[in-house]
Amino acid sequence: RPTQAVCVPAIHLHMTAATMQVSQKDFQKAQEQLKLLKKDPGNETKLKLYALFKQATEGPCNAPKPGMLDFVKKAKWDAWNSLGSLSKDDARQKYAELVSSLVSAESASQKKEASSEEGRHDGYETLIVTTKNNITKIMFNRPDRKNAINHQMYREIIKALEEAGKNDSTIAVITGNGDYYSSGNDLNNFTNIQPGEMEKMAKDGAVLLKEFVGHFIDFPKPLIAVVNGPAIGVCVTVLGLCDLVYASDRATFHTPFSQLGQSPEGCSSYLFPKIMGLAKASEMLLFNKKLTAAEACAQGLVTEVFPDSSFQKEVWARLEAYASLPKNVSIFNFSPLLSKQLLRSMEKEKLHATNSRECEVLIERWLSDECVNAIVSFFQKKSKL
Repeated sequence: RPTQAVCVPAIHLHMTAATMQVSQKDFQKAQEQLKLLKKDPGNETKLKLYALFKQATEGPCNAPKPGMLDFVKKAKWDAWNSLGSLSKDDARQKYAELVSSLVSAESASQKKEASSEEGRHDGYETLIVTTKNNITKIMFNRPDRKNAINHQMYREIIKALEEAGKNDSTIAVITGNGDYYSSGNDLNNFTNIQPGEMEKMAKDGAVLLKEFVGHFIDFPKPLIAVVNGPAIGVCVTVLGLCDLVYASDRATFHTPFSQLGQSPEGCSSYLFPKIMGLAKASEMLLFNKKLTAAEACAQGLVTEVFPDSSFQKEVWARLEAYASLPKNVSIFNFSPLLSKQLLRSMEKEKLHATNSRECEVLIERWLSDECVNAIVSFFQKKSKL
């Protein structure tokens, strides 16, 4: 029963042999993946999915045969009945395999379309960067990792912002490929580090993060976040440095710093209380409250929320209209670039100071037993899934 939604990445079922049975949890996961498919797979495939679902949940067909003139019910009954005595376990496996193949095909199709997109920039592995219609689009492109930001991705985002700040585009847009905007820091950044290298890792990480956030602070043009799905950690905190934030109604916003033994970054310790008030900012930054898109909008972090079914169409139509404004004249008799310089100039010194202090605190947190134990616990839980 596919519905319109953002395209999801290819997700493997981790089966070591064709005969391995799919767990009930994997079966339920496949049902959720199916809902996120953007393209209709066609009636024949939908009938197969229906039949396998019924077989997996109820066993062999036990419903009375519909009348010949009830075409829809007859087609469904025939598809279910054709599975004969197939076991529930085998039906779950075939259902999950079929959903996985649909997800993989759709992801491959999206990547192919993206790779041939007009104005694509070369030199990126973790991003898709394009410039078209006066818009530079920076798309996180690690959908199989929920667009988690590893060290390479940090550096490529810095490079993309530098290029976008200097080229002829009017605005820059950041978004995600797949069902996530970004799951934040890739915690694999903290793995395979020898005890004697911990201090160097923390200091190098802080230097990279400071440079990353600094590029958001100094970005000269209007910078717009198009949040297509869940957003976690650093990709949430830097939203305060964007000029507009548009979100799908399926997006969520979560900064679980306390759970991971870490502390705020991205100037959020300064900007979030200004944006949403101290109490609401504390709920989010100190006590890990996850906000819905509607809540984030009500608290000022998000500019506007759109229905997921029309999100891409509505947002990009609006962005193209913004980008078509004359570069040297706006409704305020300033170019967007000059207007942004006026809006941000009074804040820059404070933001850079905040960024430096946050990174200093993070070095201490990354070297703390609390942070190390929290990350170890995360990977232990992950290994049990």
